[in-house]
Amino acid sequence: MDDLYRENILDHYKNPIYKGTLEPADLSFEDENPLCGDHLRIDLRVDEKGNVTDARFSGHGCAISQASADLLLESIIGKNIEDLKKLTKEDILDLLGIEELGPVRLKCALLSLKVLKGSLYGIGQKDEDL
Repeated sequence: MDDLYRENILDHYKNPIYKGTLEPADLSFEDENPLCGDHLRIDLRVDEKGNVTDARFSGHGCAISQASADLLLESIIGKNIEDLKKLTKEDILDLLGIEELGPVRLKCALLSLKVLKGSLYGIGQKDEDL
């Protein structure tokens, strides 16, 4: 992994911008990665047009899962929930600046997408649906 991207991941892990909770939240969902114990909750506020106006994440986990959540939330503010439903694992890996990860680390990186989609659809998503 390139040092620049590694520094970006560590910076978002150590200094997350979107860590916290929203009370009240329009959409919330939480889940965990059973392979490593990472746990993540995402809260969203959405306006009448379906655009995300604010977002926060809470939970615990490794640098990749926490940085992934922070970077993802940073990228979705102002976007419509219908567009967010189209996000893929490639979008997350692009945000992280990573092309390849091992299977366990990939699940860490994709936990934020899984939880986001769970909140958007109101149900849990299988990994294959990401």
